[in-house]
Amino acid sequence: MEPKTYRPSVLKRRASATVVAAAASAALVAALVAPGASIAATHSAHAASGTPLIFESSPEVGFTPANYNPYVQSTAAYQAGADSLIYEPLMDFNLANPAAKPYYMLATGYSWGNKGKSITFTIRQGVKFSNGTAMTSADVAFSFNLLKQYADVNTAGLALTGATASGNDVTVTFKTPQYTNLQSIGNTYIVPQSVWSSVGDPGTYVDSTPVGTGPYTVTSTGAAGITLTANPSYWGGAPAVSEIEVPAIASNTTVLSLLTSNQLTWAGNFITGLASAYVKPSPTTHKVWFAPVQTNSLEPNLTKWPTNQLAVRQAISLAIDRTAIDTQGEAGLEPVATNASGLVLPGFKNLLSPAVKSASLSPVSQTAKAIAVLKAAGYKLKGGYFYLGSKEVTVPVTDPAAYTDYAEDDSLIAAELRKAHIKSTFYGPSPAVWAANITKGNFVLTQHWSQTTISAYQLYNSWLNSDEIGNSSGNFERLKDPAINADLAKLAGQTSVSGQLKDITPIEQYVAQDLPVIPTVYGAAFDEYNSSAFSGWPSATNQYEIGQPGSPQNEIVVLHLKPTS
Repeated sequence: MEPKTYRPSVLKRRASATVVAAAASAALVAALVAPGASIAATHSAHAASGTPLIFESSPEVGFTPANYNPYVQSTAAYQAGADSLIYEPLMDFNLANPAAKPYYMLATGYSWGNKGKSITFTIRQGVKFSNGTAMTSADVAFSFNLLKQYADVNTAGLALTGATASGNDVTVTFKTPQYTNLQSIGNTYIVPQSVWSSVGDPGTYVDSTPVGTGPYTVTSTGAAGITLTANPSYWGGAPAVSEIEVPAIASNTTVLSLLTSNQLTWAGNFITGLASAYVKPSPTTHKVWFAPVQTNSLEPNLTKWPTNQLAVRQAISLAIDRTAIDTQGEAGLEPVATNASGLVLPGFKNLLSPAVKSASLSPVSQTAKAIAVLKAAGYKLKGGYFYLGSKEVTVPVTDPAAYTDYAEDDSLIAAELRKAHIKSTFYGPSPAVWAANITKGNFVLTQHWSQTTISAYQLYNSWLNSDEIGNSSGNFERLKDPAINADLAKLAGQTSVSGQLKDITPIEQYVAQDLPVIPTVYGAAFDEYNSSAFSGWPSATNQYEIGQPGSPQNEIVVLHLKPTS
């Protein structure tokens, strides 16, 4: 996603044919936990309830063999969101509001040093691992040094040079300034040195009996699901939710059935017909919240004809019907992107430059304007389609057919392009083939989600930095622009909003004018929940965190919940 210095925890966009997860951006909840304070302190002094919280984050067929390795994102436990209730990071972040102060977990504070090449964390005292041993600064330093030693678990691509402990402090050092990478650094999971020092390569370790600092411990793991029990020795106080069940649910159809029959408390899926099937029958307790956080965009291959032509990219942006993408392809769950800068709005509204505020995107197709742009650039109609000289303007649109919403989006897009006399069809390979093709540049136009991040720099760096070409999650359009790389480097060194706004302006202008990516709709954090047994859920009026029940944000949500009786 970013140049070798950052791989944030990205919410799962597509986990199955119709499952989507994204992230949100909006306003700050009034009562954030103060630095160093326990999140559990925000709870009511309710007695623990015997009613389990049952949640589903990703369709799974089972959880055996058990593996809770927090550094391996391909495990069923990670995909289901169970690992982040067992293991904890130093800090967590409100993805519903990028400007919000962080949640302090195993750290109580931090300070930058050496012009951003080092960060020193003050480590929370009195924390115990679930086996009863004390967590110390040595465990924190050890965890970061694991990432330095073993690249396969350094999934954030942190440019680590080392970590050292001194008293209650841990200083982590880097090859390059890391001001914009706080989310990835702070989200690093901490493991006990006493256990992990003997496992060898942590990327191949099967962690069947996890020992973490989190609010829950594993009671059972099986093909049917996982059961977690509240940790009575948790540093923040015993959680108000006494038991959590994570069932193995293989399909969205089953998820919807369990939601509507009150057998599932919380889910995070792209499900069509939610309003009529789930919310309308029980509006007081059946709730949904889909807050925008990612920017979905069409990514044109800038090395291939005809998407390497600005006029063609302009015509594509004008021709597509973003409202149809939202209402038909995305079931009305992902709102139309409004600004050509690509910034996720309203989350990053404080960084939207005055120079691009008027660069609005049309919510509906403007076929006549698209045709006019191509004609003005010298394109001629032949046999119903535009040509430039002898070259036909042919734009195949590709995304996996299994991503049913994207497949519908792309079919709509191709139809609108044909109306503008651009030959276009939808091509739907398997997810694996698609992922390989876009990484290698074997495509003309594809739709993709942006990064989920609290940093506008990371959003743009993922899209535009030439160091990202060939990576599996960024700069698919294959942009190589030294000036943009230099602009990104300047932005990376800014720590104030005013400084960021100054250095982000030319980047926003470039995206809005040159269209290396073409925004379509804002990706959402899908969140379906039942408020009958537990209160304290994040919502449009209580946006302390996104509501999608995946790692790592689900710990913040669970620790805000309390039984209703």
